[in-house]
Amino acid sequence: MINFLLRLSSLLSAHTSVFIIGIAACSFLVPELFSWVSGVRQTAILGIIMFSMGMTLTTADFRNLAARPGCIVVGTVAQYTLMPLIAWTLTRIMNLDASLSIGIVLVGCCPGGVSSNIMSFLCKGDVAFSVGMTTVSTLLSPVVTPLLVLWFAGQSVDVDAAGMFLNILIVTLLPVTLGFGLNTLFGRKSGFETARRLMPGVSVIGLACIVGGVISSVHDQLIEHGRALFGLTFAVVLCHNTLGYLLGYAAALLFKMDTARKRTLSIEVGMQNAGLATNLATNFFMAANPLSVVPCAISCAWHSISGTLLAQLFIWNERRRKP
Repeated sequence: MINFLLRLSSLLSAHTSVFIIGIAACSFLVPELFSWVSGVRQTAILGIIMFSMGMTLTTADFRNLAARPGCIVVGTVAQYTLMPLIAWTLTRIMNLDASLSIGIVLVGCCPGGVSSNIMSFLCKGDVAFSVGMTTVSTLLSPVVTPLLVLWFAGQSVDVDAAGMFLNILIVTLLPVTLGFGLNTLFGRKSGFETARRLMPGVSVIGLACIVGGVISSVHDQLIEHGRALFGLTFAVVLCHNTLGYLLGYAAALLFKMDTARKRTLSIEVGMQNAGLATNLATNFFMAANPLSVVPCAISCAWHSISGTLLAQLFIWNERRRKP
């Protein structure tokens, strides 16, 4: 049984993008399949994913990170400058209306999401660097996100700083710390090593559930507003996300980071916390601008899909270069 689960975990890791896209398609066709993934259940799934990544971290990872704190500064600055600027520029080039513009700018002004940590894990990036960047950018977001939204979208938005910090604590810091602690104590035990090898598969299944839940939650809105709106919004989200990946990688090249950190910075800059953007759009903008949530929800699903594709591309390129 264990051997079967290990093979399944390896198979899911090797074909993550195909699995995620398949689940996304199924959840759109049958939205009831993943309607249960919301609220506390979604938080629990994210916590399990973060715990699985914590199990891969060692004290050496954090020593290396502490030796180069400048990388986190570079990454955070890149995230909070490049992504809002790209979002604002795209709204002008595509001539989006006010509602859609607010949505895409909201995505650009949000911090990195938990999904970026998952992708760094899957593509053999620097997970400690990824978690550190996500944590720092999220801790700054109660101040930085509202200012950037006000600047680029001309709208004001309040952010629940206490609630956001609690979310970071529950979803990211606590499970990662627990996983890291267990790895430190039991990392050399054969049973723990087996459990650790199962974790990539668990992460992929958890991510698929989250993507399915997000698509289920916005299914009716996408159907209601038609294919043209979806096509235009998706085109903007695609450009925003892709340019973030490219410019994030370029920033890592500029500062001469190693391969693992190049991959991580690319993913961290390109993938925003679109779940937070969806929440902000729903709570603060949807009443006056009902379409503002659409770019956020599409981003939430697409970032997870594109992130898995990029992670697979990094791994494929690494394998191709090996003699």
